[in-house]
Amino acid sequence: MIIAKASPSLLFFDSGLGGLSVYDAVRRKLPHSHAHYFFDHAAFPYGDKSEAFLIKRVTKLLSSVTGALNVRLVVVACNTASTIVLPALRACLSVPVVGTVPAIKPAALLSQRKVVGLLATPGTIHRHYTDELIGSFASDCKVLRIGSTSLVRLAEKHMAGGSVTLEEVASEVAVWQKLPEEQRPDVVVLGCTHFPLLKDLLQQALPGTLLLDSGEAIARRVESLIGLYHLEEVLTGESKGLALHTGTLKEGFYGTALARAGFSTPVTVGEDGSLAFT
Repeated sequence: MIIAKASPSLLFFDSGLGGLSVYDAVRRKLPHSHAHYFFDHAAFPYGDKSEAFLIKRVTKLLSSVTGALNVRLVVVACNTASTIVLPALRACLSVPVVGTVPAIKPAALLSQRKVVGLLATPGTIHRHYTDELIGSFASDCKVLRIGSTSLVRLAEKHMAGGSVTLEEVASEVAVWQKLPEEQRPDVVVLGCTHFPLLKDLLQQALPGTLLLDSGEAIARRVESLIGLYHLEEVLTGESKGLALHTGTLKEGFYGTALARAGFSTPVTVGEDGSLAFT
């Protein structure tokens, strides 16, 4: 089903609200872009899901939603999904797809100690794709990895208006702070789009450490593809985009964060990708 009079748009996709960090970066660069935000709440978090599960689920959901909403470009604003589903997604969609890649290359270039930290989900830190990135762009560095699902949940809690303490965040990276100073990472890659949402607390937990994420690089890529594929029609900004989700949300749980980002009242997407407008 194609929604009547749906404006040409960008679509940002994540398992939760982490992708809002990417949306914010794109919005700063392209303030008049018209966009929808789709989060797969029913399957949150993605970091502990199998590759087969994610490929099947994400391709099914995005195939349906992109067709229904006149989407002209998809941003997979999720590191975990991007390391797995991009080839399958690009094969089944007729629009450009931008993925989210951990900022390993700039981190390696910026590290003075040649010790880089990768803070991501358990799935991302163990993925062969991540090993290839490190081998290609950080072979001259020691890369220390931490996989945390707890930080993902803390970021969701924070965005929903809950209280998150420095102690909770610091405990997730404490292993690095226990190392002698010369062995600690001096640059840390935030390899999950949820983690920039906790950047202030992470900076306090890792004083003197440069924290890098992929938001600005993704924004530049989106701008480039809009020009390359002549998609300027998405730069209307004429109405609020939709917030879409799978599963059942607690009343008011996500409304404030989504409204603050400029999206409408959340709309439910069925397990088959159908949209339930009321």
